[in-house]
Amino acid sequence: MEHLSKNKIKWIRSLRLKKNRDSEAVFVVEGEKMMREILKNWSHYIVLFCTSNEEFRENNDAFFIDKNTMKDLSALRTPSDFLLVMRQPPLQSNTTNLTLAIDGIQDPGNMGTIIRTADWFGVDEIVCSKETVDIFNSKVIQSSMGSLFRIPVRYLDLHNYLSDASRPIYGALLEGGDIYEKKLHAKCIIVIGNEGNGISKSLCSLIDEPIFIPGKGAAESLNAAVATGIVLYEFSRSN
Repeated sequence: MEHLSKNKIKWIRSLRLKKNRDSEAVFVVEGEKMMREILKNWSHYIVLFCTSNEEFRENNDAFFIDKNTMKDLSALRTPSDFLLVMRQPPLQSNTTNLTLAIDGIQDPGNMGTIIRTADWFGVDEIVCSKETVDIFNSKVIQSSMGSLFRIPVRYLDLHNYLSDASRPIYGALLEGGDIYEKKLHAKCIIVIGNEGNGISKSLCSLIDEPIFIPGKGAAESLNAAVATGIVLYEFSRSN
């Protein structure tokens, strides 16, 4: 087993902070399933740490460590046997039909689930306000279940982006019209707002079609990730 220096361990742990991930343009992935999902799309990584696996014995970028050292490196309560340090992918900007715009989602689990749901329903691209949680947060990566590495995600000024948009803009709002009675266009932008405050007031005036998911119970609102799933299903069903 490889003995890691305190500086190496400190460096890995420092990558839990966004400012450190951004300054080095790297991120950390934990778990064998996640590791293999990523390596399907990106063959190169900076360094791999694993407690035991003969498959990587000949790899010069792999460090074999004991379970106690992995506990020092890991951000998980129950550490996996695998931890990867990857370079962040270059930003992608493609011609898109369906774009999901995320305005200030803060919960990493919600964000990861939204990315996974968007991947399932064939969203072409996700654009995020700069206030949205970092997609390279370890909890976002884990809850996206690999979808993060199949769908382009960009951070930008949402107000400018929506102001320049030529496609219809739909927004999930409590004051919107019944989504089941709306004509939904396949080529569009769908805006999902913050868990507590919804879509920013500055963006509401840019929305062409406010949409609402009607319910029968007494809950004040839906979880943002759940609402995203229902909205994307309805767009998928209608087109």
